[in-house]
Amino acid sequence: MSSILINALLSSCQDPDTLFNTLCWPTDSWPDTERVEALTTFIDGIGKLPQSDTSDDGDKVAFSIAKRDIFLRKVESIIWTQCLPLLLKVSNGDGACKGKRVPEGRAEITIAVCRLLSVCINTLGDTVVSVRVARAVLPSFQLPDGETEEELPGQGEGRLGMDVAIEAMSVILPALSSNEELTTSILSSAMSCIKTLPDALVSKITVRLIFTLLNCYSEDGIASKLRFILEDLCSWHKSDSSNTDSPVVTERALLCLTTLSDYLFSPAKLQQHTLPQSLSYTRPDPRRSLQFWRILQDGLTHKDNVSRKRALYLLKRCVAMSEDEAVEFPSSSVSSEDNEEIIFRWAPDRCKLLREFWEDYALVMETLEENQIHVVRPVLNRIHTLIQTAANDSQGVSLFHPSWLLGVYQRMFHSENKSVMREGVDHLLELQVLRRPAFALAFSQFILGPFMDVMSESSLFHRTAGQSVGECPELGVKLQVFMVTFFSSLPQENRGPVLLQLVQRLGSQHWCAVPILFLSRALSHLPPCPLLGPDGLQALREVLRCTMITHQVLLRGAAQCFLLNSALSLTDVTLVTLDDVFSLLVHFRADESLRRGTPLWNQLCDWLADSEGSFRPCVRESADGTSTSTSPERETVRGYVQHQMELFLRVPASTDQTDSVPDPGEAELLAKAILLCVDIEGRTQRSGGEQTTGVSGGMDSLLRPLLDTLSRLHTNVYLPLRKTDKSLQLLLRLLQLTPARHTPAAVLQLTPARQTPAAVEKEQEDSVTVSMETLVLGVVEPIQEFILRRLSGELQELCDVERAELYLSVLKEVVLMYSVLEWNHSKVQEAYFPRLLRYVLRTLEADQIPSVAGQVSRAVAMASLAMTCEVAALGVFNLQSETTILLVHLSSYFYSPAPPPAPPLSLVNFNQTLLKPPTAAQSAGVSEQGPLLKDWGRMAAHFIRDQWTCLGYGRRAGPPGPLELPRASGSLQAAIEALSLLPSGLVLPVLDFMASMLPQVALSEEALCVEAVTVSWKLVLGLSSNPHDFWPTLQGFVTMAFHHSLLELTEEQTPGLTVTLQQIAVELMELSQAKTGVFNVLIQHCCHTWLPSDPGSEGQSQSDAMFSSALLHLDILAEACVYGPVFRRDQRLIQEVQVYVERLGEECAANTAVPSDNRDDQFPRVCVVAFLSRLQPSNQLHERLMEELVLCLLKKDEAISKSKQRYYSNSLQHRVKNRVWQTLLMLLPKLRGEFVGTVLGRVFEAGFVSNQASVKYLIEWKMVLILVQYPEHIDRLWACFSVDQEKTKTSVCTFLSVLVHLNIIMPQLKEKAVQWRKALDVILQWCFSHNFSVRLYALLALKRVWGLEGARAEAEEGAGGADGLGGLATVVKACLHQAEAMQSTGNASKNWTRIQDHFFFGVFHPVRDYSVETIFYTFPSLSEVFEDEWIPPWKFEKLVDFCQSASLPLRNSVPDLSQIQPGDWIQQDKGDQDGEERWAEVQKKMTPWRLGIQEQEPELGLVPQQRAARLGKLHSALLVVASLIDKPTNLGGLCRTCEIFGASALVLDSLRHVSDKHFQALSVSSELWLPLLEVKPVELADFLQLKKREGYCIVGVEQTANSQSLKDYKFPEKTLLLLGNEREGIPANLLQLLDVCVEIPQQGVIRSLNVHVSAALLVWEYTRQYLPSTGVKSD
Repeated sequence: MSSILINALLSSCQDPDTLFNTLCWPTDSWPDTERVEALTTFIDGIGKLPQSDTSDDGDKVAFSIAKRDIFLRKVESIIWTQCLPLLLKVSNGDGACKGKRVPEGRAEITIAVCRLLSVCINTLGDTVVSVRVARAVLPSFQLPDGETEEELPGQGEGRLGMDVAIEAMSVILPALSSNEELTTSILSSAMSCIKTLPDALVSKITVRLIFTLLNCYSEDGIASKLRFILEDLCSWHKSDSSNTDSPVVTERALLCLTTLSDYLFSPAKLQQHTLPQSLSYTRPDPRRSLQFWRILQDGLTHKDNVSRKRALYLLKRCVAMSEDEAVEFPSSSVSSEDNEEIIFRWAPDRCKLLREFWEDYALVMETLEENQIHVVRPVLNRIHTLIQTAANDSQGVSLFHPSWLLGVYQRMFHSENKSVMREGVDHLLELQVLRRPAFALAFSQFILGPFMDVMSESSLFHRTAGQSVGECPELGVKLQVFMVTFFSSLPQENRGPVLLQLVQRLGSQHWCAVPILFLSRALSHLPPCPLLGPDGLQALREVLRCTMITHQVLLRGAAQCFLLNSALSLTDVTLVTLDDVFSLLVHFRADESLRRGTPLWNQLCDWLADSEGSFRPCVRESADGTSTSTSPERETVRGYVQHQMELFLRVPASTDQTDSVPDPGEAELLAKAILLCVDIEGRTQRSGGEQTTGVSGGMDSLLRPLLDTLSRLHTNVYLPLRKTDKSLQLLLRLLQLTPARHTPAAVLQLTPARQTPAAVEKEQEDSVTVSMETLVLGVVEPIQEFILRRLSGELQELCDVERAELYLSVLKEVVLMYSVLEWNHSKVQEAYFPRLLRYVLRTLEADQIPSVAGQVSRAVAMASLAMTCEVAALGVFNLQSETTILLVHLSSYFYSPAPPPAPPLSLVNFNQTLLKPPTAAQSAGVSEQGPLLKDWGRMAAHFIRDQWTCLGYGRRAGPPGPLELPRASGSLQAAIEALSLLPSGLVLPVLDFMASMLPQVALSEEALCVEAVTVSWKLVLGLSSNPHDFWPTLQGFVTMAFHHSLLELTEEQTPGLTVTLQQIAVELMELSQAKTGVFNVLIQHCCHTWLPSDPGSEGQSQSDAMFSSALLHLDILAEACVYGPVFRRDQRLIQEVQVYVERLGEECAANTAVPSDNRDDQFPRVCVVAFLSRLQPSNQLHERLMEELVLCLLKKDEAISKSKQRYYSNSLQHRVKNRVWQTLLMLLPKLRGEFVGTVLGRVFEAGFVSNQASVKYLIEWKMVLILVQYPEHIDRLWACFSVDQEKTKTSVCTFLSVLVHLNIIMPQLKEKAVQWRKALDVILQWCFSHNFSVRLYALLALKRVWGLEGARAEAEEGAGGADGLGGLATVVKACLHQAEAMQSTGNASKNWTRIQDHFFFGVFHPVRDYSVETIFYTFPSLSEVFEDEWIPPWKFEKLVDFCQSASLPLRNSVPDLSQIQPGDWIQQDKGDQDGEERWAEVQKKMTPWRLGIQEQEPELGLVPQQRAARLGKLHSALLVVASLIDKPTNLGGLCRTCEIFGASALVLDSLRHVSDKHFQALSVSSELWLPLLEVKPVELADFLQLKKREGYCIVGVEQTANSQSLKDYKFPEKTLLLLGNEREGIPANLLQLLDVCVEIPQQGVIRSLNVHVSAALLVWEYTRQYLPSTGVKSD
């Protein structure tokens, strides 16, 4: 058609040149697309006209040769003057696009110009011109080094934009097929661009350039270009495989390979039929490239699912091609000549096996794309098939490389679903094929890489269903077996390097406490084998020093124990020196793991003894220190210790400058080495049958250099200060590491006659300790004299403050150790300390000198005084000693009158501060300023702390009785001031002092007391993230704030203080929900205060007065009865693993080294139950407390029943109700009969409530016991059956259950026959209920009740007795016959059998089995209550002082109940809705998040914010703010939208909307899974400013003059979406805070959308843009 049009134009136009010029455009203008297309059509038509010298008579138009030459020159000029300049302008964005949107207009004009360029080149037919144009465009593909397309948008220097250049080159390429050099250069540039350009342009280059280039070539050309591309991609991937960009490289390589797959994997048969024989099989075969398979395997485990699909597609193409060729791959010649690893094989004779393997493999990999475990689990058996296929190879050559299996596991490890991840880990741990050395070696790097990465996930170690708390998690057991199997299967030469890499991996990344604990445990069970050398011990040191430093103490200690066991069994002693060993041992802390006397310590001693002589000799310094010499061949521990002692005490000569205190690490190492050496020798002697008397001599020889130095402390004034410091450090550490203190007299009690192992170990410990103490006794006087001399004025430098701490610590240890020796004790308390105290008091009473020496002297003096008070508080000094007399008069110093200007009673010596020396007085210059600024604050704080230590002792040991009021209130005010002055970790002495002051001033200075308590509580809260200081401070605060004198105050006496204490108690309970053990401190203190287990000499009246305060704080007791936080899964995991470690007992030395923290979350309930067990019904106060507590607990139960008609099993409501009725049941024997009668009605009312099974059992049990104990209330039971049936529904089953136990109640009843008949009448009416459960219960009750008196009644009726049944027996028998006939009616038969076998109606006896064990342990375990609710009896024996009695035994007298398993029958009580039976096979919808369905029900008791955080749900960074919206329907729909698309949170103006029925109708429970925040509209401005500072981009949904279209806008990742009000939109004051406004393109007449719809569109657009980050990406 175009040729006809052109002919018509030329016929009608006399001058074609004029037409040509008309269609062209000026170079400085921007033509319409239509003009460009018209010119294209014109040139194309002209070019196709025939060539001749003349024109015919009008039938045809032809070109003369001359005119064609002119035309061709013009066409060429079009290329250079029209096409390329216009393309450059398009690239630079110059000009307008004639009213069209710029991107659309730009694309249209680019396509039009490129088509014009193509027509021009084809019309010219000149290769030279094509080459010139190509060379002009080619520089646009060559980006300078280090720059990207974004940095070079195509502007300047004649460079085209990349997308324009691609289009232009694609039309030029067909004309360049003959120019091999240029096409190769273009292809090389294209491949370079693929490595640097954005994804969209990469796809465009591949399709538009590479495809076009390949289509232009013959088969040979295609083959060479494909080979070039394949080699380039493989080399690129290989060079970048170790870089962080490797995933990007894999993604780009897969994109190119997938695009070219039709060229690379063309069927062989097709090639053979379409090509000459000489050209067949010339294309490169990617299967022969190892790097190609590496790309595929990396792609199969890539984080991007599109890349995974591409890799799997390529794998399928390879398999299909191999099957189609039906030839061996690789050929035998290739595989024999090439040593390169072969990943893929194909054998035609095993085609079926191979095809099935790869089909299964593809199925598994495709299924793993799903995140739902019920979809994945069915194909897991295919993995077994894959493994067996790969392992079972009868021909000696493995057809399937193990790396393919690793890809399957890696995909499972990377799954977003933790269940899939767990399945993958479990599957790998049970992999039997790893028993083969070849497979174990092939898997080794995978184990060290991805497997170790996934093992760092703590959630994998949760116990599985069926495991109890305290058991080793199933994964921990499997991990141990796996490690043993894996290392045993590795070739011997590879075990050491693999183990070293594994340990290094433990120290090179962050590990949580639980994973590293079980990994350490697994390593400790490896068979003993010399695998670790010095590098291995260094790697273990890094694990101890860095990885575990922040873990919980007990778990850290347990992991240390396992790691030390591993080191002992796996170290090659011939490769390591004793230096290496002890450098490792110093990192095992005595207070966490390596404690003397534990089995671990003894195991270490035995290992050192066995290895002596085998260690690699150390390189030691010679005596002159100038050369080195090697130690003898046989390296002994004793020789090593003696040499280390020599080096330790070898210090340079003293200088004039005072040195700082040496690092105590050297002393720690040497002290541990000394004790190990002595214990080794003692154990060796004992194992050889020798006496242990040589221990003293052995220790004497080891300590002799130290003792010699210590003996010269007082006399040798030229002894280097550094040497004295190191000597005292070593002595202090030796004294601290000994587990007990003994005197020389104890040696007489040690006899070798003990034969038990424990006694022998104890004897060894005692002999070593006594020997050391005996040796130190010889130098104790010089030590004391030296220290007292130094403390009495010689310490005057800043570094001397730390030295004084060392001296005081040593002095305290020595004084306490030898206080029983009369001669030393007398000298200490009559000479040494009085002299020190007199100096101290003189120093403190003297005027302050603002110099370093003067202030250091005061600090040392106060520290000495504080240490003396601490020693005196332990009862070391006699009451009549001069030391005690001087200390008693401390109050005269602190309460001394002030100078005349001050008030007479002002406390000038409280909170004394040090005077910081002025910098001008420091003549030494800058050298002193650094340490002064660094250490001054610490020294000043300790100075104030020491004052309060002395004040506290002065109050305890001073004159009895209260201070006069002014002094007492002044002291308390000073204490409050001290709390603000001191660091939080130093306030314990202040709290101790305040505890003695508050009771004195509570009535007269209430406001001051409130301030003191409030300030103290804020200080405790501030320490909640610092466990080291938090727990001691909390204990001190509770002792102070809840002093028994304060607890006795009533609200009338001190209303403000009472309310403050109540509020603090509430806050403390709330804190305990997040921090386990907080409430334990309070309840233990209160219970001991109200009812001491050792009342001592206190009179009954004082005890009653203290107990009466419990009535004022009944809420604390009530809260303790129902206490039990619902922890997050990670918190629960930590607690369960701690229980596991504790149950290891002495097997784990950490249990001995780490003191029990008593932070069990069950402790409050255990404590309060023990408290209640000691109450006496005969005591009126006790009786009143129990009755008020019962009423309070009943009120709690009723409140839950009213607020929550239905609640989930094991939810917080269920647990609280269960705990309430457990406590009520436990208190029953101690209650008065009259009181029981008053509350019985409320107990019966509770029976009508819909309760979970465990609560029902407790209520029914309580009813039975009440009727047994008080049978006069039986008529009230019959009345319950007369209640309106609408109210009873299925709750009547509760009362029918009571009648099942009528045999227990009957013996206590009067008129038994009458009552039995009433029971029969009541039961029969329910045997015909429409509800199946009710009928079942009634039939069971009927069977039991009829069995009691049925035979007798029938006999009397037969004899014509007055009590005959009047034919009722026939009805009863018919009913019972119906019940027994159920065996032929399917599920009814199962139900009848199971309800009869259920524990509550079978083994359980309400009276015989009444015990604490049944109530708190057995019943919960049989009622399917979660295990963290079971309180074992041993806790009442171990943790508290439980008072057993005949009426309340601790344990069951018979074991029958504890030996049965939970039954299948659980009473269903769902009103008129018949719930599904538990034993039925029921399909349930998958829970979409990471918790299993059995774990979700407890979560529903939490607030939405906590629950959403705990579910592990994936969220985007989008924050949606809807505070301006007020319609619940809009908010409900918006909530649903945000939850579905994974917004991080939804902000509302009020959380009250959540309870609105209109909101809930549209939210459909999405508020349960989406975090909701509350921000009032007036607070929005501040909230937006805050989020801006956090990096959020504030986006408003509004139409403004500068709004951006939603279609074009690219959301930042951290986006805050602000929605306007339904009517007014976004207020003007908030518009100025927006970073951008986005509007939705609209075509209708109405210009506004519903706000929820608008928000949904934007939320989806944000989600769509960030789909790649969640693993969903499109081409």
